[in-house]
Amino acid sequence: MPGRFPIKAATPLGFSVEITRERWDLITSVKHPVMNGREEAVQATLEQPDVIRRSRRDADVLLFYRMERPGRWACAVVRRTVAGGLLVTAYPTDAVKEGEQIWVK
Repeated sequence: MPGRFPIKAATPLGFSVEITRERWDLITSVKHPVMNGREEAVQATLEQPDVIRRSRRDADVLLFYRMERPGRWACAVVRRTVAGGLLVTAYPTDAVKEGEQIWVK
């Protein structure tokens, strides 16, 4: 999906998340290389999550989860800003983390 950045994803909470090429490159080369090529899955997680939780450590951080198959979730971590939201990271996981539930499908 080269040339598609920045990606803007409209969340069900009424704000948009911007995914920049620089952030995506950091996520896929350093933090979670398994996410390479999964831009569409992350965008879908932000736009059509199954559940959204607030981070227990930082009230400005939200975790968006979308079930990919039983027992496997995509998680997109977003920092809320005045202008909307910025993608912090994204990764596959086998569980939804604890934290205040903000939204559920």
